[in-house]
Amino acid sequence: MNVDQLIAPSVPVLSTEDTGDRALAVMEENNLTQLPLVAEDQYIGLVQENELLEWQDTQSLLSTAENHLNKPAIVASAHPFEAIRIMNQMNLSILPVIDNERRYVGTVTKDTLLKFVAETSGIDNPGGIIVLEIAPRNYSLYEIARICENEDVMIINLQVHTNEVGKLEVTMKLNRTSLEAVVSSFERHDYHVKEVFGEEANAADIEGKYNLLMNYINM
Repeated sequence: MNVDQLIAPSVPVLSTEDTGDRALAVMEENNLTQLPLVAEDQYIGLVQENELLEWQDTQSLLSTAENHLNKPAIVASAHPFEAIRIMNQMNLSILPVIDNERRYVGTVTKDTLLKFVAETSGIDNPGGIIVLEIAPRNYSLYEIARICENEDVMIINLQVHTNEVGKLEVTMKLNRTSLEAVVSSFERHDYHVKEVFGEEANAADIEGKYNLLMNYINM
């Protein structure tokens, strides 16, 4: 899937003929703090509320500030994961989408990207979650998958990140909620099972793990 398939149709654009006051009003009306500035279909830059509030004269035209704007953007043919990376690094709530000639195509938002992650990562599917803590040198996706397969369990989604002590945390969403057998199998193979969220876990625990996973994906 390309990122242009996730464009949010409700994000307005600003013109170089708009004033700072007009931009602030449009942001408030749409509950946004960032909006793209576009002139003759060309993407100029990203107007941000916190920068506008520092203007001495918010009745000035946005054209007076276009040379000072940040210009974060993503090419329409890029993958949505690249949009997530850029938005996280730059602390953005929206990201303009452009073509190869920097013509403005549209905008993706955190909401549209979160929906994409939820629908494509298997998070919405029923099943339990197991978190393994592994030394980097011992990580083997093949072996982890083989242990699950031997217990007739399918990995729906898998995320890996390095925790604060330098070990890998492998978070697996599985297609079963009854996880006792696969947990025992991991432990027999000397894996440290850090957390388990299965049929014995309450709703609050599952929701908490979901939120942690979303934070990792930076949504």
